[in-house]
Amino acid sequence: MSAEATGPETPTTEGAEGEAIEAAPSPEPVATEARPEDPVSAAADLKDAVTEKGGTMGDMVETLDAMAFDLGDMHISAWDAIVVLGTVALVIFFAWMFTGVLKSFIGRLTKLDDTQKLLSEKLITIVIWGLAFFVGIDLLGIDLTALAVFSGAFGLAIGFGLQKTFGNLIAGIILLMDKSIKPGDVIAVADTAGAETFGQIRKIGIRAVSIVTRDQKEYLIPNENLMINQVENWSYSSRNVRIQIPVGVSYTCDIKKAEELMMEAAKAVPRVLKSPPPTAWLSGYGDSSVDFVIHCWIRDPEDGVGNVRSAVLKELWWLFQDNGVEIPFPQRDLNLRNNAQVEQLIAAISQRLDDRK
Repeated sequence: MSAEATGPETPTTEGAEGEAIEAAPSPEPVATEARPEDPVSAAADLKDAVTEKGGTMGDMVETLDAMAFDLGDMHISAWDAIVVLGTVALVIFFAWMFTGVLKSFIGRLTKLDDTQKLLSEKLITIVIWGLAFFVGIDLLGIDLTALAVFSGAFGLAIGFGLQKTFGNLIAGIILLMDKSIKPGDVIAVADTAGAETFGQIRKIGIRAVSIVTRDQKEYLIPNENLMINQVENWSYSSRNVRIQIPVGVSYTCDIKKAEELMMEAAKAVPRVLKSPPPTAWLSGYGDSSVDFVIHCWIRDPEDGVGNVRSAVLKELWWLFQDNGVEIPFPQRDLNLRNNAQVEQLIAAISQRLDDRK
């Protein structure tokens, strides 16, 4: 007759004399408190690898890992900070070194002009540092979902803080791509007082364009300003720049001879181009002189404009002196109408001169 099962069977063992001995039940597992998740998995893996070997280094790592605080589900320790800083420094070093090597390689390419080289360097720099960021994230094993709490506020802060920087970066790349402004160009700029001068572009950076004037003042103009505002580029499609030099001669001189001397003076200056040739235009009849304007062309405006004007006027001065062409002084004819006050003044002056005699 079989016995009915009344409950779960208890495992038994047989003793030495064949008696059944009831085995002791296995103990219940003890619940342990879960440690917050480490946001940098690379730091945890490296810590486990070091502590397994033991020794002084393992004890030091354990001490650094114990210096931690828990923030929600994240466990942040001094060891995590050291691993992050070391990895970031290593990634930055290799990115900087790799960027320098590629820039040096691009600089030796003879098929690219200066603008194409600068554009290539900027694009390569952006690509390398973008890859460096993602490589650093991958090496650290950072769980980006753990930072989801701060991603919105952090992204908003970065967006407002770097909005102008990012805009200037894109503007600089656009300026290089369409070649409207490139290093070496001469453009007109205005200082804080509103006086306009000209300068040569020395460098197009991430944020601003560096422009150096003839008096060695350096202007840093944001890239966006040069892209959205009107720019006077003296060397955009041609490097030829025309200089206007006003000259006045006397009404009594031979204006044809004076015009020939003006042409001779302009052609005597080495920086003045032979083609197109200098010209002299009669611009008007002034109060004291017949006014001319000498037009001459140069190809190197970055070397200055005022010095060319000065050289032409010096040559013209000696030519006028040798050929008897007069540069008149301002002259005024005063006509005094007869009236009682003027007659009394004249009489008083005459009386005083008679008394002295």
